[in-house]
Amino acid sequence: MGTGYLVAVAVAAIVLLLVLVMKVKLPAFVALLLVAVGTALATGVPPEEVVPLVVEGMGGTLGTVALLVGLGAMLGSIVEKTGGAQILADGLAERLGPKRVGPALLLASSIVAVPIFFDVAFIILVPIILSFARSAGHRSPVIVGIPVAVLMVFLHNTVPPHPGVTGSSTLLGADIGLVTITALLIAVPIGLLCHVAGKLVTRPDFDLAPRVREQFERPGVLTTGDVDAPSGGAGRGHEGDGERAVAAGGSAAVAARTDSGVTRPSPLAVVLMVAVPVIMIAIGTVGGLLLADDSPALGVVSLVGAPAFALLVAVMLSLYVLGVRHGWGRTQMGEVMDASLAPAAIVVFVTGAGGVFARVLSETGLGGSISGLLVGAGVPVLLLAFLIATVFKVAQGSGTVATLAAAGLLQSTVEGGDFSAFQVVLLVLAIACGSIALSHINDSGFWIVTRFLGLSVADGLRTWTVLCTILGWTTFAIISLLWVLVS
Repeated sequence: MGTGYLVAVAVAAIVLLLVLVMKVKLPAFVALLLVAVGTALATGVPPEEVVPLVVEGMGGTLGTVALLVGLGAMLGSIVEKTGGAQILADGLAERLGPKRVGPALLLASSIVAVPIFFDVAFIILVPIILSFARSAGHRSPVIVGIPVAVLMVFLHNTVPPHPGVTGSSTLLGADIGLVTITALLIAVPIGLLCHVAGKLVTRPDFDLAPRVREQFERPGVLTTGDVDAPSGGAGRGHEGDGERAVAAGGSAAVAARTDSGVTRPSPLAVVLMVAVPVIMIAIGTVGGLLLADDSPALGVVSLVGAPAFALLVAVMLSLYVLGVRHGWGRTQMGEVMDASLAPAAIVVFVTGAGGVFARVLSETGLGGSISGLLVGAGVPVLLLAFLIATVFKVAQGSGTVATLAAAGLLQSTVEGGDFSAFQVVLLVLAIACGSIALSHINDSGFWIVTRFLGLSVADGLRTWTVLCTILGWTTFAIISLLWVLVS
C-alpha cells in the first residue's frame, strides 16, 4: 500500500476516534478497540489475524502498566484513607507559618500527587485549600487553589506510576526509572514557576459561586454533596469523568477520620512512605549506570530499583507504618487496598486499549508513515511529539488518550531511530507536556477544579487553562534545552 493511502487511513482513524469519544460518548476503552480493529482491516490485515494482534497489543502494554497502576493505586489509597494529605498540609503550614501557606500547600500537594490520581487528590485537598486561604487572609481560595491544582495535574501527567506516562514509556521503550527521576527534577523549577505565575493569573477578583463564597467566609466542612458534578460539557479528561471523580471524593472526605483507637501518622511518616519507591528507583537507575555488567551487586540493585518491586515494598511498608501501627485493622486496610483497584481497573483497560491501537499503528506501518512524513518535512521529532499530544488533548480532553495516541504514532520512528536512552525519556516527557497544555472545557480536570473553587467557565479559562499552558510550554522549553545538551 502506498504512503498516501496509509496516511489517509491514519487520519481517518484519528478523526473516528475523536468522534466516538467526543460525540458518540463511547468509553475510551471501547472507542480505541473499535478504531484499532477497523484500522487493521482497512490496511489489509487478514481477518483471522486481527484478534491475535489485539491480544498482542493489549498484553504487551499491560505487562508493565497493570503492575504499576495497581500498586500505585493501593499506595495512594492508603495515604488517602489514613489522612496523609491533611497531615502533610497541616504539618508544613505549622512549620512554615501562615505567611507561607501557598508554598506549604504546593509542597504538600506535590507529595500527595505522586501516588494519588489527580481528581481524587485535589478533592481531598479542597477543604484544606479553603481553610488555609482563609487563615492566610486571602480574598479568595482561588489564589491558593489554582496553583495547587495545576502543579498536581503536571505531576499526574509526567511522573510514573500514573497511567499516561507509564503507558507511553512502555510503548516507546523508555526506562521508567529514568523517566521518574527526570520528571521529578524538572518539577522543582516548574513548582517555583507555578507559584509565581499562579499569583499573576489569580490577581483579578473572581465572582465565586455563592455556595463556595459562603463556605470560604463561614468555616465548615465542604463535602462533595455541596458541589454539582460536571455536566454534559465535560469531556473524559485524565482517567475518568467528573462524576466518577466526585464520587471518589465522597470517600476521600472521611480520610482524616478519628475512629476509636485510630491515631494519626506524622507528616514525616507520610513523606517517607511516598519517598520510598522514588529512592529505590533512583538506587536502581544510578546503580545500573555505575556498576559493571558482570558485577554481582548489579542484580540486587536492578531488583531494588525495579519500579514494580519498589511500589510493592512501599505498599507493604505503608500498610504497617500508616495503617496497622496507628490502629487500623488488617481487615480494614485490606478493604482499603482492594477498593482502590476498582477505579484503577478503568485506567488499566483504557491504557491497554491504547496499547492495542499503538500496536496496530506500528504493525501496519501507519505510525511510521505519519511520523516519517512529518519528520521528512523538517519537523523535529521532539516538537512533533509535543504537538501531536497537544492536538489530541485539545480535541478530546483525556490526557491518557492523548499520550497513548501520540506515543503510538511515534513508536515506529523511535524504534527505528538512533536515539539514546535519555533522548527517549525526553520524548516521553515531551508527549506528557503536550497532554497538559491548553486544557479546557472538554477536560474533566477543568470542571472538577472550577466547580470546587466556585469559578465560572470564563474564569476557569483565564486561570486553569492559562496556567496549564504556561507550565506545558515552559516544561517543553526545558526538555528542548536538555535535548540540545545531550545530542
